[in-house]
Amino acid sequence: MKKLSKNKELKAFFYLLPALLIIVTFKIYPIIKSFTMAFYTDFDYLSGTVYERGLSNFQYVLTDSDFYLALKNTFFFVLGVVPLSIIISLGFALLLNSNIKCKNFFRSIYFLPFITSTVALSTIWRWIFNGEYGLANYLIGLFGIDKINWLTNPNLTIPILVLFTVWKYMGYKIIIFLAGLQNIDEKYYLSAKIDGANKWEIFKNITFPLLSPTLSFISITSIIDAFKIFDQVFVLYSGSTGPLKSGLTIVYYIFNKFYRHWQFSIAATAAFILFIIILIFTVIQLKISKRKTNY
Repeated sequence: MKKLSKNKELKAFFYLLPALLIIVTFKIYPIIKSFTMAFYTDFDYLSGTVYERGLSNFQYVLTDSDFYLALKNTFFFVLGVVPLSIIISLGFALLLNSNIKCKNFFRSIYFLPFITSTVALSTIWRWIFNGEYGLANYLIGLFGIDKINWLTNPNLTIPILVLFTVWKYMGYKIIIFLAGLQNIDEKYYLSAKIDGANKWEIFKNITFPLLSPTLSFISITSIIDAFKIFDQVFVLYSGSTGPLKSGLTIVYYIFNKFYRHWQFSIAATAAFILFIIILIFTVIQLKISKRKTNY
């Protein structure tokens, strides 16, 4: 029996080996390499020879005004997109979970932006917010409002990115919330209705507490995704960081240092700092969710 189980384990290992090789080569090794590169202060990019190690890269990043601007823009984006996306997605999920007509049709419509390429959607939004002939200016013109230069106004960069991201990922969050809502036993709602509870009391005392595991998952993944924003900015602002660097995010900062300035160690250092920031937020959320989550 032991020999048979070992043969099965060996066979399973060989089945998994191709996938493991891909993961190690393109995931694990780059992570380890980027971490070690953060401490390279002097090395040959072509030969890979390291001449000096130290913490000067961290000193450079932590004193770089562009990095702090990227940090500020990213935090404002996260503060805008995470709560807004959760509230809107939960609202639509509650609506789709009720007895309305064409529920499956609306689910498909809401999910379409999520499965559509970010590049394609960003191109559409560039047309919508075009300062001369965009749809947004046409609509506000119907109310007698003058044209707005949406994509050249630095004060509108983060709000536009927030709206775009909420719309893009709303369908995914709606599906997750629907799964959580449909896992709540109907007997709780029946008991509440018998006791004379209204819709708000049912939501506050039954739906919201029992939906807390789903809310915890959505909030953690939403914050992680929000900190990694890059595609929307790159396409929406034609490869720039927006007017007056108002769209410069941490990932865009890493991209600029790596691909445009060839400062590989600086980019690796910024990526490591971003990892620490995301890790801190994730640990805090996990600790809060352990106390607040009802299973």
